[in-house]
Amino acid sequence: MGSILVSYGTGEGQTATVADRIGDVFADRGHDATVMNVDEIPADFDCEAYDAVLVGASIHMGKHQPAVRDFVRTNRETLAARPTAFFQLSMSDAVSDETRRAQAADYVETFLEETDWQPDRIARFGGALRYSKYGFLKRLMMKRIATDATGDTDTSRDYEYTDWDEVEAFAADFAAFVEGRLGLRSPEEGSAN
Repeated sequence: MGSILVSYGTGEGQTATVADRIGDVFADRGHDATVMNVDEIPADFDCEAYDAVLVGASIHMGKHQPAVRDFVRTNRETLAARPTAFFQLSMSDAVSDETRRAQAADYVETFLEETDWQPDRIARFGGALRYSKYGFLKRLMMKRIATDATGDTDTSRDYEYTDWDEVEAFAADFAAFVEGRLGLRSPEEGSAN
């Protein structure tokens, strides 16, 4: 099967958890999946070594991690030459409010414009409130944001809004897309023979 890079940036770890789950879905389908935080990519890293690349980022204060933006810009030509996908985690996607969800879509559009990248697949997931990982000021700020967004303001606990079925469906869809683009047999086709 193919080799797929799942690169990501994370604040408090939820994007890393989602990236790991996506990597597990790829591995279950027989792909060689590498999950890597963009902050830990070595200087001699070669993105061309992968058949497909998935990039993930979370929103903090209306912005994605600068390292994710830099990774995409640096590897733009390589990304354009292979199947790619982008996923984003945000509080705006944790709620059903259409205004907030439109804001989350705008974050994606801004990122794609800034990086001049057009991934083949895009997904947006609800993130998490990690009050236990925030410093005093960030905890207060996130509590104020949560008051309007989710109402989850009990800072003595954490909240997770990620829909894991959506994450796995997105990963399976991208894996099938990669298999089709690269002429690889899906696990279902392999077991039918």
